[in-house]
Amino acid sequence: MKVVTTHAELRAALDAAGRGAPVVLAPTMGALHHGHLELVRLARNEAGPRGMVVVSIFVNPIQFDRAVDLESYPRPLDEDLARCRAAGVDLVFVPEAAAMYAADRSVRVHESLLSRGLCGARRPGHFDGVCTVVLKLFMLTRCDAAVFGEKDFQQLAIVRRMVRDLDLPVRIVACPTVRETDGLAMSSRNVRLNPDQRADAPRIHRALSDAARIDGGIDGVRAMLDAARAAIVASPLARIDYLELVDAETLQPVDTLERDAVLATAVFYGDVRLIDHMRVPAQPS
Repeated sequence: MKVVTTHAELRAALDAAGRGAPVVLAPTMGALHHGHLELVRLARNEAGPRGMVVVSIFVNPIQFDRAVDLESYPRPLDEDLARCRAAGVDLVFVPEAAAMYAADRSVRVHESLLSRGLCGARRPGHFDGVCTVVLKLFMLTRCDAAVFGEKDFQQLAIVRRMVRDLDLPVRIVACPTVRETDGLAMSSRNVRLNPDQRADAPRIHRALSDAARIDGGIDGVRAMLDAARAAIVASPLARIDYLELVDAETLQPVDTLERDAVLATAVFYGDVRLIDHMRVPAQPS
């Protein structure tokens, strides 16, 4: 496994590998857990034995709306590199922020529809930062495909829209949400939960799962949202940032289940913000 930190080193490593086999990117911000390793496994399947799996590890400063999140984001680089090596990654790109962004940068990528609600409404500029760094990583790595987790389903939808609208020659591969044995979605933020918060946090997944099974007939959507909200706020440790039912494709709020939908939430435990979602299939009227 080769580790590079500059654009020039990345180009040299890609040139040395040749252009005959596919390059598959797994973009991460580090603090790798089993969910990230599932991205790597899917990337290897996509690349095949002759292809190249590239993992980027970059805590992207322009997608953070809260300084505390950026400052406290875990950066266990040695452990991350060891995990990449054990998982069979071919190339790891670990750039510095100064190498990714010029001091007088003035261009960002802006998505104007799918990012309006959910996390986008609560984190101004977040998805501009995501789209900008993802586009840069696509161009720098020359990847043929890239793997993203479904846990961040709004991010996945926005990246797909960017690829479609900008005619980017990159195939997006979705990785199903990877969960702990108690149902909590794996996240690098989970390590910041104290023991009581960690023990309580699986209620998020339970609340969404139970609510998604409610019949979606007359007043069904309201009942679904009310049930999920009640189950989450039953804990004094949990504070809801948002809880919405949105169209699975457009991400716009819905009040009927004529099309597939997503029940999505963000919940604070102290200053740790956790997201999760549950898909809700269309139900006959």
